[in-house]
Amino acid sequence: MHLLGIDWGSTNRRAYLMDGAGRCLRQHEDGGGVLAERHRFAEALADLRARMEAPPDTFAVLSGMVGSASGWIEVPYLDTEVPLVQLPRHGAAIDGGVIVPGYCYRGRSVDVMRGEEMQLLGAYLLGCGDGWVILPGTHSKWVFLRGGRIERFATYMTGELFAMLGREGSLAGIMAGEVDPASFEIGLGLALEGAPLSNALFSVRARVVSASLDKEAARGVVSGLLVGTEFAVASHAGGPVVLLGSTALTPRYQQAASYFGRAVQTIDPDAAYCAALTQFREAA
Repeated sequence: MHLLGIDWGSTNRRAYLMDGAGRCLRQHEDGGGVLAERHRFAEALADLRARMEAPPDTFAVLSGMVGSASGWIEVPYLDTEVPLVQLPRHGAAIDGGVIVPGYCYRGRSVDVMRGEEMQLLGAYLLGCGDGWVILPGTHSKWVFLRGGRIERFATYMTGELFAMLGREGSLAGIMAGEVDPASFEIGLGLALEGAPLSNALFSVRARVVSASLDKEAARGVVSGLLVGTEFAVASHAGGPVVLLGSTALTPRYQQAASYFGRAVQTIDPDAAYCAALTQFREAA
């Protein structure tokens, strides 16, 4: 039986068609996220099946914000005590498929995820052992895995803040440059100094207007400051990290890891998602 895996986020959607031997036949990515396809999820899934040329009996595995309150069906979060390999047992059934639940962490803080659990399952199946896994993105996540279970995790609004700061507000007018390694490292240094983030962000503007920093470097400094803040906050959690992210963000997080003295291993997120899909054959 073929499997159609769909990572269905708020704004974007990625799909993977796998055959019975576990080979990925086709991949597709578009802007048909939950916000764009709201109120027509069944039709959108049918359209995607046709676009991917999926056989009629293909079992669909949906993850991400499609299982949220604003998605197709709200699927309750799993507690982090549930091992990743048990995800297929807890999905919400739809016609011809299932929607995968996310996780909720209740510790010293409360945090949630939807979609990342599939990549984490895949990473575990690909040999990722105990330790920290970083999933960069709009909402970057640091997840500690132990024995195939999520022990704890924390979310950082890094990508969302970067986009907002570049679009409006006091820093928008100076964030038209490129993110180059040199300016990015300046931002990492600011994060290492440990000033409160709101103060450190304003200092970027102050450096530009006082001619202490070239305006063209500001965008890279802000990026480095935001990413560096993740590593500075997590400085108590030593040891190597596994990086599970897009090719666009991987170099920045690799540079940040090196700057903060953390060894880093990378896992391809597409390979991880496809590995996770193989666990859903029994559900299919």
